[in-house]
Amino acid sequence: MLIIGIDPGISGAICFMEDGKIIDAIDMPSMADGKKNKKQVNGSQVYNEIKKHINNKEFTEIKVVIEHVSAMPGQGVTSMFNFGQSFGILKGICSAMNLSMYFVRPAKWKKHFNLINSSKDASRTKAIEIYPYFSTNLSKKKNANKADAILIASHFNETFVKN
Repeated sequence: MLIIGIDPGISGAICFMEDGKIIDAIDMPSMADGKKNKKQVNGSQVYNEIKKHINNKEFTEIKVVIEHVSAMPGQGVTSMFNFGQSFGILKGICSAMNLSMYFVRPAKWKKHFNLINSSKDASRTKAIEIYPYFSTNLSKKKNANKADAILIASHFNETFVKN
């Protein structure tokens, strides 16, 4: 089984996990948009990355797990709109590819790993602890989003697949 864990948003990441083993984790593909060159999710590249990982092997099942995000207090209207747009792009791509989607709230997967009220970097530490063979890919603080995507996939694997 291939589990694709996604931390949505422009600074998010995508994890590809096969039978409980991380095969890849990438930063969310992005591109410049508009006159101000604001970054946005590059849907075409997201599609290409998913397709590339699916075509490498024959999978009996493919599950996409996306962090279910919503508006956050204190965030600006424009940034929340852009965040929602990124979330919609990911849902649209998965729907068009006919992939099963599951959504997990941040509190749910963070509670599973005892990360509630912890720093952003704590998820990176936890991912390195669980998957030491992948630690070189998580060596920088900026890799915290990859760690989130890994833990989202891992939560699904531990909660729904192993049971």
